[in-house]
Amino acid sequence: MNEHQILGYIPKQTVIHSFNATAKLFFVLAVSFACMTTYDTRFLLVVGICSTFIFKLADLKWNQISFVIKFVCFFSALNILAVFVFQPTYGQELYGAKQVLISAGYFTLTSQELFYLANVALKYFCTIPLTLGFILTTNPSAFAASLSKLKVSYKVSYAVSLALRYIPDIQADYFAISQAQQARGFEMSKKGKFFNRVKGALQIVLPLVFSSLERIETISTAMELRRFGAKKKRTWYVAEPFRTRDYLLVVSGLVLFIISLILFKINGGRFYNPFK
Repeated sequence: MNEHQILGYIPKQTVIHSFNATAKLFFVLAVSFACMTTYDTRFLLVVGICSTFIFKLADLKWNQISFVIKFVCFFSALNILAVFVFQPTYGQELYGAKQVLISAGYFTLTSQELFYLANVALKYFCTIPLTLGFILTTNPSAFAASLSKLKVSYKVSYAVSLALRYIPDIQADYFAISQAQQARGFEMSKKGKFFNRVKGALQIVLPLVFSSLERIETISTAMELRRFGAKKKRTWYVAEPFRTRDYLLVVSGLVLFIISLILFKINGGRFYNPFK
């Protein structure tokens, strides 16, 4: 299953795995908010490099994350292209200058627009490795406990935990059905034609949906029989105490967020303008 992993917790003995789930969640949220609110290229570059380094420390294999990375990169590129197509002059309006790189009528590309699009791409580069690293290195039960510590309802926390646990199960069912289809002579590997593979995937969706609904009903019944939700609070078996490095991680997230606010004041707004 690990060879076909799309998205789910991957247990390993690394520094990133050993951090407290609450500390990791706080760090990811703080840095993500900081990156979303600022367009300071210098800040985004530093955070992007740090995010990539942190992701590297998680020791994740390419075949375990390749599908997600390709999927995210495709839609990120699509979004950046859409931004340029719908408003190619936004960069020059934003930075108050115009340096034409490619003249093509409505789709004229300026240095300012290219700089703005590069900042948008940097935002993805900062947040995606952090988010993926958190999801893939955090036990779902520990994640639920971390949400509960952040004063999120334990019902919501448990629902998130079940969803994260359920994703690998859906993947396992999908690959099992896919292997069964191939055993019957229906080619769904990379050797097959693209449209045949799409058709085969669509044929898998229907039985997968029905099996998923059946599993959801079973889990819901089991939770009702155990009187889940009868009390306002609950304890968590996997709750972990904070250690020194966890506090340092939380402080690091706060520092980065505060730096983004300071840059907001220095730049006179969200945008760093090198064209002044």
